[in-house]
Amino acid sequence: MSEKRDYYDVLGIDKNADDAAIKRAYRTLAKKYHPDVSTEDNAEAKFKEVQEAYEVLSDSQKRAQYDRFGHQANNGAGFNTSGFGGFDFDINDIFSSFFGGGGGTSRGGNRRRKGQDIQRRMSISFEEAVFGAKKKLRVTVHEECHTCHGTGAHSKNDVKTCSRCNGRGSVIVEQQSIFGRTRTQTTCPECNGTGKEITKPCATCHGEGIETHNKDIEVSIPAGIDTGQQIRLEGYGNKGVNGGPSGDLYILFDVKPHELFERHGDDIVIKVPITISQAALGDTIKVPTPHGNVKLKIPAGTQSETTFRLRGKGIPNVRTKRNGDEHVLINVVTPTKLNRKQTQLFEQLSKTDLTNDSLFDKFKRFIKN
Repeated sequence: MSEKRDYYDVLGIDKNADDAAIKRAYRTLAKKYHPDVSTEDNAEAKFKEVQEAYEVLSDSQKRAQYDRFGHQANNGAGFNTSGFGGFDFDINDIFSSFFGGGGGTSRGGNRRRKGQDIQRRMSISFEEAVFGAKKKLRVTVHEECHTCHGTGAHSKNDVKTCSRCNGRGSVIVEQQSIFGRTRTQTTCPECNGTGKEITKPCATCHGEGIETHNKDIEVSIPAGIDTGQQIRLEGYGNKGVNGGPSGDLYILFDVKPHELFERHGDDIVIKVPITISQAALGDTIKVPTPHGNVKLKIPAGTQSETTFRLRGKGIPNVRTKRNGDEHVLINVVTPTKLNRKQTQLFEQLSKTDLTNDSLFDKFKRFIKN
């Protein structure tokens, strides 16, 4: 068995904490770990640990003995934590007393609860991400049975109040533990929290009250959506419980890569090849953008890796709708296969002085030295 944690550490308080600080710490942690509302791992065990620490530290006599003997005070010389001195407590009653009824009555299994959310992935093209689109998506949903309208019964005369929980939807379970005798409220196992028993189930849904089927829905893809982003379609999830609202459908997007454009947020980058002649003499070229071709002037003497910006030719921001920019990265391509005439021209060109560039000058000085 693991070693008991210090009660002050359990509540996260100083050993000199006053009664008010102890109570505040307990209320915070009890609300955090209460099994009825907590999604934490081992919530029930943590709640009991917090409860035990509070029972000792909130009692001046038990606290004094604990400060003197520690956990050994339980070995006959100090306070008695076996059932906290025979104290019979109901976890839900304690929770209710601190949080205005948040434990005992509100947990009733027959309360209205929102249905489960659904998540689906959708793969879209680069163009669909840029401009938005409408696409069909087939999802499996759980909806109210069209025959019994969610009652699960053959007719309204086939529904009666649960004999075990008397319609409350929850029952009190008593058990003996190392902390003493505890009383915990839990969902009624007989009616699964509905508070009702069905004597003759519906032939369509077999008493479940819901039907499962496939449904085609139209999804409006917002312009500018990117991989990893998602949209929420309210009410397209699973049916709620006891008349609660349906859950939501979350669609997570995967955008396929483009053969030319590389996306960086709302901006895009495109690598554009030009010839040595175009780089040396300058030229006006056509550059593709998602919004159509545009003309771009290449100045004489343009080098590889030079970048030009086309403002507003990128992707619209999914929230502001303002377009990003397109960055044109120039790549000067060196020919690999020359015919005889081209070879002669390059040989003649090589005899002219084209190397008075500062980069060449630096390189030559380095070689000489």
